[in-house]
Amino acid sequence: MRLSSFLALFRPALPLILGLSLGCSLSLLMVSWTQGDAEESCGDEFVNRGLFPGSLRGDSQGGPGGDGNEDFQPRIVPYHKDPNKPHKKVLRTRYIHTELGIRERLLVGVLTSRATLNTLAVAVNRTVAHHFHRTFFFTGLRSPKLPHGMAVIAHGDDRPVWLMYETVRHLHQHYGADYDWFYLAQDDTYTQAERLSELVGHLSAGQDLYMGRAEEFIGGEERARYCHGGYGYLLSRSLLARLQPHLDVCRNDILSVRPDEWLGRCIIDYLGLSCVEMHQEMTYRYFELEKNADPEREDSTQFKNAFTVHPVSEPDLMYRLHKRFSQIELDRTYQQIQQLQVQINNLSELTPEGKEGATWPIGINPPFRPKTRFEVINWDYFTEEHIYSCADGSPKCELRGADRADVSAVLEIAVERLNERYQPQLRFRKRRLLNGYRRFDPTRGMEYTLDLALEAVTQKGHSQVIAKRVGLLRPLSSIEIIPMPYVTEATRVQVILPVTAREQDYVGNFLDMYAMNALDTHDNALLTFLFVYDPFDAQRVSEADVFAGAKAMIGEVEKRYGDVKIPWISVKTEVPSQVKLMDIISKKHPVDTLFFLASVWTEVNGDFLNRCRMNAISNWQVFFPIHFQEYSPAIVYRDQQPSAAASSFSSEGLRDGRFDRHVFDEACFYNADYMGARTKMAADILDNDELLESVDVYEIFVRYSGLHVFRAVEPALVQKYVQRACNPRFSEDIYHRCVLSNLEGLASRSHLAMALFEQEQANST
Repeated sequence: MRLSSFLALFRPALPLILGLSLGCSLSLLMVSWTQGDAEESCGDEFVNRGLFPGSLRGDSQGGPGGDGNEDFQPRIVPYHKDPNKPHKKVLRTRYIHTELGIRERLLVGVLTSRATLNTLAVAVNRTVAHHFHRTFFFTGLRSPKLPHGMAVIAHGDDRPVWLMYETVRHLHQHYGADYDWFYLAQDDTYTQAERLSELVGHLSAGQDLYMGRAEEFIGGEERARYCHGGYGYLLSRSLLARLQPHLDVCRNDILSVRPDEWLGRCIIDYLGLSCVEMHQEMTYRYFELEKNADPEREDSTQFKNAFTVHPVSEPDLMYRLHKRFSQIELDRTYQQIQQLQVQINNLSELTPEGKEGATWPIGINPPFRPKTRFEVINWDYFTEEHIYSCADGSPKCELRGADRADVSAVLEIAVERLNERYQPQLRFRKRRLLNGYRRFDPTRGMEYTLDLALEAVTQKGHSQVIAKRVGLLRPLSSIEIIPMPYVTEATRVQVILPVTAREQDYVGNFLDMYAMNALDTHDNALLTFLFVYDPFDAQRVSEADVFAGAKAMIGEVEKRYGDVKIPWISVKTEVPSQVKLMDIISKKHPVDTLFFLASVWTEVNGDFLNRCRMNAISNWQVFFPIHFQEYSPAIVYRDQQPSAAASSFSSEGLRDGRFDRHVFDEACFYNADYMGARTKMAADILDNDELLESVDVYEIFVRYSGLHVFRAVEPALVQKYVQRACNPRFSEDIYHRCVLSNLEGLASRSHLAMALFEQEQANST
């Protein structure tokens, strides 16, 4: 049996087929335009036949003297380069939408007051504001305590008409060139955000429009109408631009108590436009809510199709309306899914595969088909109490947290869908889960196969325990592009290299690679050494410096590159904790410094430094790369010499090694982010220095920063094989990771098997 729908969240995870493009591809065609009788007669012939609805000539028919049928007439600007004028450098914009003149679609303004800012305005912000690109709350006087997470603009005057005047002027002055549409509403208005956005998406932005619920003026003698503010209204960008020069005159000449009536009178008197409820076959739908009405009982078509609801007297009513409309949209979405599934099923008969080509569930991508045995996706076995695939590699662990909630939800939904299918003939009750399997298919989502022991009860009351296997799918939801702050590859990287006495033999190789990949290429990077002395070596530093050789190599590099200085800092400690060392470094650099915390086995190169700059974002994200660790050449190559390709940074060079997920030594982060995390950590330390030895920089950012911790494989960060010295003074977790890194980094299973096989052959002979 198959279950074709699965609900786990309040907002459904919808089937998704999405063509996603993160870039913008432009095709620029160079054409020649000629004018002559032949072309004009040909153009007239096409127009007369009705093949093209407009003229092919260069003169515009949609201007003041034309019929105005077309929203926009293209204008050809010929390009002529004057050889006598000096060449000017073209300044390109940062974003492509700026250069192309692409604007955001909709900006929302909510008119509120000091009395309702912390009640109704907060309810509006929590229900619908996050569905729009930008939402501003305009008020006369600022409240003593502003709500968190809301963009509040105070104009300094509580008079309603003055608030409207200042709001319209502010929108045009600051955002008139950035948005196509402006939606204004009161804070006692509930707005169905998706429907309003859909309405705006179907309207042409190139014409003046004043759209909302049309109301008669007091007296009702005029045919002109204004838009009622309680139900919200739309203003186009072009209308706002034409209205701006007349705002001061309207403020002085038009007397009105209602701000929406004042704005409507201003638009009618100076622009000659009246409020409309229908435009381009699109209708502005609204609903007037009666006093003491219950949203759960409202079932009229007008209510279900409304864009806005007014009046909303209390925040609790706003939340109830949002819940009701969310349920309406959810039901419509499920109905659309069912209709699409029927259409896909019908069309599948016309395909070469026939109905067998429509995989379950209909509308979801088919399961991933591996081409080799290495691409097979494993199934994880679980029961109601345990899962037999653990993150730490253990064969069995207890179901906790999100995993336990996931299994409980799957079992509940499975029984619910079975009852929906077989009632009233049968009714099922779950006894226990016999077997459970799940796997994540990146092409479609999380798949489940459940063997359930069910008690089946008939209509006559007879019951029997049966075993039933069901399959479920939690499909991938809508893909969302998370906006990230702007970063640049011009940022200077401060490379920090801690070195202990055991590691100084590798300093020479590090300096050679750094000089070749950073100094020779003039990369914007600085290097600082941190020499870590133990107490015994620190006492003998004047007699025999254990780092004398490393310091001499630094001096040779400085002589070779005259303008390069490589500073070094000496530190004495028994346990070289990452946190202790970074505390020293952090105090010696500005807060905007971008650190790259490296190790002596790291081979620094320009590609990685650029990714360090791009992936570490101040006050947003830190980057912990997973370096590629080469296997031991003594086991991998044995008596053979490694090829030249194996030691390069190309993709071929990554074949004899592995990405070491147990090591967190390398990191890219800003000093301000580290200092902020350490400040939050100070309360847990309370002068307990031993706690600093039990955590590393990665744990500090995960526990105390609140930033995105980005951890990903980094092919450009390659390390030669080395047997690390694991310090037992560190925490058990850090020590355990170090031991695992040494064991797993020795060689692959095939290499180890071949070495054992050759050794057994040698022993047998």
